[in-house]
Amino acid sequence: MKKEVIVAGILGVSIAIIILSISLGSELKSDSIEVEDTLDKEVVAETETPEIEEKIDDVEKINLENEYSPKPREWITSGPFQIDRSKYAIGEKIFLVIGGITENEKGQIAFMRPLNDTHYSVYMTIPFDGMKKDVFNYYVEPQISKTKEICSIDDLMGKWAVVFRGTDYPNLYFEITDEVVPGTNIEPVC
Repeated sequence: MKKEVIVAGILGVSIAIIILSISLGSELKSDSIEVEDTLDKEVVAETETPEIEEKIDDVEKINLENEYSPKPREWITSGPFQIDRSKYAIGEKIFLVIGGITENEKGQIAFMRPLNDTHYSVYMTIPFDGMKKDVFNYYVEPQISKTKEICSIDDLMGKWAVVFRGTDYPNLYFEITDEVVPGTNIEPVC
């Protein structure tokens, strides 16, 4: 008798699961759009509202206005230190390559942002020690920051300097232009 109850219970649960999956499957089929082979085909929405069309037009217009392509790399060098360009757009990363520091070279790489034509402020420092590591790479992305008192893109633009503290290597200079990499947040923060 116990076996018959167990078998009947399992059979009942199985039937309930089958009925539930059939009813859910039919609901999904009725609300879903059948898609044939979409490989190499453009998917087009069946109904586009004027609001959606307007937003798409706005995005395309912004993309055309902000057409951006990075400038070619130039590799400006001072001793074992190199940066990849002389001009950067706002939102572009500055690629710093350090290669072949001798064991007795130790100091800091200071990225200096312009305050005016004659004065700079330290944006960031990167320590180096040839005893620990003689080769490494680093990315620096100058950006608007309330804590660094860089309130708008106006505070980023201009001629920057890279100073190699603790060495006799000459400074490197680069410029951040008014060009903006698409997708970069340029909202003022102060």
